[in-house]
Amino acid sequence: MIDQIVIAAYLVVILYLGYSSRKLGGFKEFAISHGNYGWLAIFCTLSASFIGGGFSTGNAAKTFDVGIVYPLALLGFSLQIILVALFVTPRIKSFPGAISVGDIMEPVYGRNARIITGGFAVLICAGILGAQIGALGAIFNVFFGVPHLVGIAIGCAVVFFYSTIGGMAAVVKTDILQFWLLLIGIPMVFFLGVQHLGGWEVFVAAIPATHLAIIGDKTPLLALISLFLVFLLGETLVPPYLQRLLIGRDAAVTVKGNFWSGVVSAPFFLITGAIGLIALQLNPDLASNLALPEVVKQVVPIGLSGLIIAGIISIVMSSADSFLNASSVALVQDVIKPLRQTPLTERQSLTIARLTNLLTGGLALSFALMIPNVLDILIAAYDYWAPTVLVPLVAVLLGWQVVPAAFYAAVIAGGGTTLVWTYGLDSPAGLQGFVVGTAISLTAFLITNLVMQRQSAEALEPEG
Repeated sequence: MIDQIVIAAYLVVILYLGYSSRKLGGFKEFAISHGNYGWLAIFCTLSASFIGGGFSTGNAAKTFDVGIVYPLALLGFSLQIILVALFVTPRIKSFPGAISVGDIMEPVYGRNARIITGGFAVLICAGILGAQIGALGAIFNVFFGVPHLVGIAIGCAVVFFYSTIGGMAAVVKTDILQFWLLLIGIPMVFFLGVQHLGGWEVFVAAIPATHLAIIGDKTPLLALISLFLVFLLGETLVPPYLQRLLIGRDAAVTVKGNFWSGVVSAPFFLITGAIGLIALQLNPDLASNLALPEVVKQVVPIGLSGLIIAGIISIVMSSADSFLNASSVALVQDVIKPLRQTPLTERQSLTIARLTNLLTGGLALSFALMIPNVLDILIAAYDYWAPTVLVPLVAVLLGWQVVPAAFYAAVIAGGGTTLVWTYGLDSPAGLQGFVVGTAISLTAFLITNLVMQRQSAEALEPEG
């Protein structure tokens, strides 16, 4: 009973924070709030955004099944955040007024490129949101005994309410609370789990050798490299993370917030993976998706478990709200607005953004129902970003001289290669399709850009 009261109180606080942010001046405020956040707020909201169901419950589940190769591969994500902080973030103020990826792409590649980018942005946000929805269903199922779909409905109702009402201001407020809950709760679960098993030495000694192997039958070298690249590239500069680059008051605080977010993520990934190994020792016959929730049920005392469960729910909600907000912004700013004959006012755009949350929710639900493991949902969603939009976007952010044709070459070559490699060839040698697709996307982009620039230079040369 105590646990239920703690969790109910937490959900009420989250709903209140969202409701308190309801008075928005318009669509821009919905997208990036006042755009004047300091480094600590950026650190908290970015960390809470990417540490979702996939990187927590999904990571524990995969470690339960396969071993430590998954949390080690996830360090590729930590490296990505740090690299973006060092090399991309210092230039972000070169794009004043931008509130979406399309705002950055259109001046260089054109209106149609903006619409295509917006479409892919909606797809990847819906896919990653689907992972969070699936995790919410599992959490409510384990802790409250409700059916999986009912758990999804409860979690979605809360997230959709505060994200729709309060926009980015509500997302940042709730992210800050949710981040501190997960930062305290997850290490506590790990510590209590190890003590429950008999201490560190007993825990380490009981880990199966197969789960300690980094390279082996389950994960050959090429598959390991592929997995590392999956997490290095898959979510690079996806819309919610790019939004976090746009809400800082200046480049210095944005760099600092992003950098420390990348640093802190590394031990977190290792800890959530280790919780999967604790679950394996507690019950090797457990369904892997229930690894993290089951450890909480078995090792955390009543009373304290309510706070821990609230922290686990926080992990998922903090990621879900960010991707829900970003998908609505992308759909309105980069797809609907460019396709309209008459411009939308700020208030009209805000109303449409709130309504489009339902559309994204439907797409996300389809991902959650089709793919059982939340980390697998994430990897499937990556096909819609890195092989298509990532290379042209990074080129613009780094200030390269590019031509519009290079965008289309990257999208067509990268997207087509990913489809053929994944669904036509069934991912030979365990190499993920989108990794190959991203490499081909980069190649096509560079070649097209070089050829088109040379042709332009030759056309300008005087005859004779």
